[in-house]
Amino acid sequence: MKTLQEAQVGETVVVKKLKGEDSALKRRVMDMGITKGSKLYIRKVAPLGDPVEITVRGYELSLRKEDAHIVEIED
Repeated sequence: MKTLQEAQVGETVVVKKLKGEDSALKRRVMDMGITKGSKLYIRKVAPLGDPVEITVRGYELSLRKEDAHIVEIED
């Protein structure tokens, strides 16, 4: 499965699922609006590769690549 970590700048992806049980990280990501079926637009990546700026549900969000690994996306 492809994860949000592997998405490229300028790509629009759809969230397939969030990995992990009921972890605090999963809850935090869901609270940010990243849920199953959400469309995410990869706006840019910081010069050193972390964090990633995405657009979700009409607002910009910065997400650490460390956190992005739990978000599975459709190819």
